[in-house]
Amino acid sequence: MKLYELTGSYLQVLEMADELDPEVFADTLSSIQEAIEDKAENTAKLIKNLSADIDALKAEEKRLAERRKSLENKVNWLKQYLQQQMEFAGIDKVKRPTLTISIQNNPPSVEITNEKSVPSDFMIPQEPKIDKKAILERLKNGEQIAGCALKQTKGLRIR
Repeated sequence: MKLYELTGSYLQVLEMADELDPEVFADTLSSIQEAIEDKAENTAKLIKNLSADIDALKAEEKRLAERRKSLENKVNWLKQYLQQQMEFAGIDKVKRPTLTISIQNNPPSVEITNEKSVPSDFMIPQEPKIDKKAILERLKNGEQIAGCALKQTKGLRIR
């Protein structure tokens, strides 16, 4: 039986409590509860296994991201090194049968030298954000804040 089926059976037996012999009622309830506990244990074990897989994947993602970043840094360094050496040698272009290397101007870009002196016309307005952490602290301290309330939810913990 599936867990939801066992739960339904458990509720049905509870509804029939007055109709059943007390000993039969207790035995039936006990056996269904034991089956539910077995299913819950197996489900929790599956959750722990999947969580371990998730942790391993996160670690691998982190390792791969660090490796990618290392390779990107190496490529950037090599490009700067090659450009610098070509400029020192006075070479603007190298043409070979398989590739061409050239030094060229990049498109113009903006460098902000003093952010405070930039006219407000160039500022992008942004939506205000709610500081939920500050609200939580004040609500915990007993303050009343319009439009806000403390919410307590439940969650499953597997140890």
